[in-house]
Formats: sequence, C-alpha cells, structure tokens
Amino acid sequence: MKTFSAFGLILSFTLLSFTIGDKKFPTANLKSLDGKAINLNASFAKNKLTVISFWATWCSPCKKELDAIKPLYPEWQKMGVELVAVTIDDAQALNKVKPLVSQKAWDYTILSDANKDMLRNLNFQSIPQTFVVDASGTILYTHNGYTPGDEYELENKLKSFLK
Repeated sequence: MKTFSAFGLILSFTLLSFTIGDKKFPTANLKSLDGKAINLNASFAKNKLTVISFWATWCSPCKKELDAIKPLYPEWQKMGVELVAVTIDDAQALNKVKPLVSQKAWDYTILSDANKDMLRNLNFQSIPQTFVVDASGTILYTHNGYTPGDEYELENKLKSFLK
C-alpha cells in the first residue's frame, strides 16, 4: 500500500509539472485604443515571442518599466519579439492612455482590458504583470512588479528562449 501511495504522489507531481509548463495564454479579445476588436492570440504566431505587459496610467512602477524597456525594444524587435502593453485602466480613465503613450513615445502595441477580463482569466492581482508567450501561445515566463534592472533580466530570458 505504501508503494502505491508513493507512486501515486510522484505521478501527481509529475503531471502537475507538465500542466504548469504547458499553460496556454487564454483567449484574449481586447480593444485597440481606437476601439477595434483585437484577438491577441492570433498575433502570437506572427512573432517568435510576445511580451505582454499589463499596466495602468496610475501605476508608477508600470510606467517606469515601460520606459526602461523603450531603449531595448528596437533590438528585441530585430530578434522577432513584440511587446504588447495592455492597459487595465477602466472606461473613465481610458481617455488618459493615448496622451500618455504619445508623451512617452512608446512604440508598443497598446491594447485595453478595461473590463479586466484578462486580469481575472490570468488570475493576477497586481501590476505591472509581464508574460512571455511563444508563437503557439504557451506562457514561457511571468513576472510581477518592477525593480530597476528587471528589464535586463527579461531581455536575458528572451535571449535564452530564442536559442
């Protein structure tokens, strides 16, 4: 009986590790800043990797992270990486997004999750929240929060995934 229990426990942990490592990004129907419906999952296949950064206009660490990535981003694009910045600003605050993006001169794809559907589907509570997704939609990496230097850790992860 003990052998069977140990075997069952090992099998459970093994299956759990495969499940975690193969987590797919949920279907994401978001809106562009001009109101067009965008299926984020359809764009994954266009890139070797997609970085999805959830942020808001009121989130100082979010803006610092996106500012810190800005000088690195042209090189990422050459490697086949796209950054999609998904604002979780609600409908009332959404009118602040375009002016901020313009002021910051962020050259990222900016989408809106005003209803916070993706936040719920991905089960995270705080921002910035960053995901790296491959062309098949598999989540390879996730990171919460921002500390100066995190952008270099992210860049190192991207390079390791592209090897």
